[in-house]
Amino acid sequence: MSILEIKDLYVSYGAIRALHGISFHVDEGEIVTLIGANGAGKSTTLRTISGLLRPDRGEIFYDGEEITRLGGDVIVRRGVIQVPEGRRIFAPLTVRENLEMGAFTRTDKNEVQESLEWVFELFPRLEERLEQTGGTLSGGEQQMLAVARALMAKPRLLLMDEPSMGLAPILVEEIFEVIEEINEQGVTILLVEQNAQMAFSIAHRGYVLETGSVQLEGPAAELARNPQVREAYLGGG
Repeated sequence: MSILEIKDLYVSYGAIRALHGISFHVDEGEIVTLIGANGAGKSTTLRTISGLLRPDRGEIFYDGEEITRLGGDVIVRRGVIQVPEGRRIFAPLTVRENLEMGAFTRTDKNEVQESLEWVFELFPRLEERLEQTGGTLSGGEQQMLAVARALMAKPRLLLMDEPSMGLAPILVEEIFEVIEEINEQGVTILLVEQNAQMAFSIAHRGYVLETGSVQLEGPAAELARNPQVREAYLGGG
């Protein structure tokens, strides 16, 4: 069953149209990736699902209910959580405070403690740096913190925007292993990622966006073999 369904979505920034009637779906339990060049509309899509941008027209359904016009705060409380591009952690706050901010919508202290233990299992380094301020962490640790903070909100659907950006290759592999682990724990993931090879290696399905339109879609392994996709996003061959 689809946990997320996007129907004929148009989004503009002033006079510039960023999305031209895109439609796609994400089924419960999947990792679905959106691939495309800079400016293709990937981040715009995530920001619109999150309620940060208003579409010109089209519909967004989450768990069978339309959420197109709901505010971001309401969407978060329903379990749709975004890990933003560029991490956007709270640099002056400690790791602990950043994680507490992630759990701000939750009232059950025992459940919050369980989530905290889970993120420490996924990211042991964050537990070691609990009282350090976010701004003093390395780039990789900040990305871990951004993901962990999102998990503290107990997502059912996790929107991830360029989680590998700016990371060393060894850290990219680490982050992608964690994304798989999060998915295995029952969280559905919509992944926007420049590193198409890594994205296809963990995703179930994918969509290729070009200038605000869906050009290709299919199982991730199939897209990875597609000559067009290989040429544009996987270095040819």
